[in-house]
Amino acid sequence: MPSVMIRRNDEGKLTLYVAKKDLEDVIISMEKSGDEGWGGTVVLADGSRYYFDPFDTEPKLPITVRARRAGGEL
Repeated sequence: MPSVMIRRNDEGKLTLYVAKKDLEDVIISMEKSGDEGWGGTVVLADGSRYYFDPFDTEPKLPITVRARRAGGEL
């Protein structure tokens, strides 16, 4: 499971960065966002999916978490 960094870019959009792959892309959807928690499966603009354990509330960003690939491309 690689460590990934999640942050907000200059446009205010969430991005996910995977250092081992030198990949950074915009998160287009997140399984949990709001009152039910924050995180779970995220889908990037290129269609790839990653999963990290959800938080109870949105954490202070940027944050580094352990994530794994979640299924194939869209």
